[in-house]
Amino acid sequence: MTKQGAAPIGVVENRAQLSSSALTLGGVILIGLGLYFIFIRPALLPEDPRFMGTSLEQIRSSFPGLLLWLPRVFWVMGGYMVSTGLLTCYLARTSFRSRTPGAVWVAAVSGLTSIGLMVVVNFIIDSDFKWLLLAFTAPWVAALLLYVREK
Repeated sequence: MTKQGAAPIGVVENRAQLSSSALTLGGVILIGLGLYFIFIRPALLPEDPRFMGTSLEQIRSSFPGLLLWLPRVFWVMGGYMVSTGLLTCYLARTSFRSRTPGAVWVAAVSGLTSIGLMVVVNFIIDSDFKWLLLAFTAPWVAALLLYVREK
């Protein structure tokens, strides 16, 4: 039995699953971005020299080791992105779903400092990928809104 006006238990569980699923999707996106940085991303994208106001040839001649060094930096960054995504998926499926106190704040702050900060920086540097990255924040926002609505 439910209180008058209260949603049946199955409906509440389904709603909790929606916010958890949305946050899981946010984690999967981070894992995908991390794998991109580890395995696919070139040392410099065409937008990078453009932002720096230089050419790829000038970079190669002025900083000959840079194009060897940057992929290694991206491997490390990608590893952190994969780790953050895995932890986000775990949070979504456990503490976030069971509404453990503080879980929503951890999800919000980690979203802001991971994909959120990445989006802000990509808008600052006028990245070609800024709108795609902004779209990647949608699952985080949806998860937080659904979480509040489920209450």
